[in-house]
Amino acid sequence: MAELTFFSKTPIACPLCETNFYREELRTGRGRLNAGDLTRELRRSYVPSQKYGEVYPLIYPVTVCPACYYAAFHQDFLGVPREAIETIRAEEQQRIEDMRPIFEGLDFASPRGLREGCASYYLATACYEHFPREFSPTFKRGLCCLRAAWVCDDLHRKRPDGNYDYLARVFYRKARFFYAHAVALEQTGKETLSGAPNLGPDLDKNYGYDGVLYLTGLLEYEYGPRKEPEKRRTALGRAKRTVARIFGMGKASRDKPAAILDNAREVYEEITRELGEENRDPEIADPDA
Repeated sequence: MAELTFFSKTPIACPLCETNFYREELRTGRGRLNAGDLTRELRRSYVPSQKYGEVYPLIYPVTVCPACYYAAFHQDFLGVPREAIETIRAEEQQRIEDMRPIFEGLDFASPRGLREGCASYYLATACYEHFPREFSPTFKRGLCCLRAAWVCDDLHRKRPDGNYDYLARVFYRKARFFYAHAVALEQTGKETLSGAPNLGPDLDKNYGYDGVLYLTGLLEYEYGPRKEPEKRRTALGRAKRTVARIFGMGKASRDKPAAILDNAREVYEEITRELGEENRDPEIADPDA
């Protein structure tokens, strides 16, 4: 099988424990990535090729120190603020212990598999808790949880008996919380999204703030609590208003990506039906009108 990845020639020194290691990078040329469909969650699927087999680009963006399990997106890894280093370093043993019952035998010094990919997002979620607001840590924790859920879905397809479907649901619910919290913080000015240069959610296209609003509504609709009807209605009402903002921001709706407009309209209408309300907004009912 042709090689999918390579390790950097220059070592990286972990800013916490000073361990030197080599970052794994994905090769992208020569037909390695054959784009497939886009899911409702704005995830890009990839069609396996005969030469390279299955490719999972999402398992590589997070850099992980193989010694202390400090993890962050590559652009943040070496720039961890001084005030966060001590706290993250103090939690080293906790991070390592947290991984053992879920992903035993992880190896971040060798070519990654899906298990390392999922674990990398889990570890980054824990580490970003201690980053200051200029890094947009709340949103990045949400993005990490969403991608971890996606990788768990991949693991479940390969190993249906591994309880990865349960783990995926846990990550989806965490993503739902962090996305909603990130939007609330952005609206009050307590934490902006500008510290995240790419709002994703996947790697092939940046859907920007519209994508964040859409996923906030979708995650609430799909994974929000359902046991208390009144709380559910309140949360869905908030999600509906969040999705509606997509149609009233920036350029005219017709200039926005169809993936955002079509999916957002669908989610808006599904929430409206669950709430038993009528759709009285013509721009939401038909943004192309």
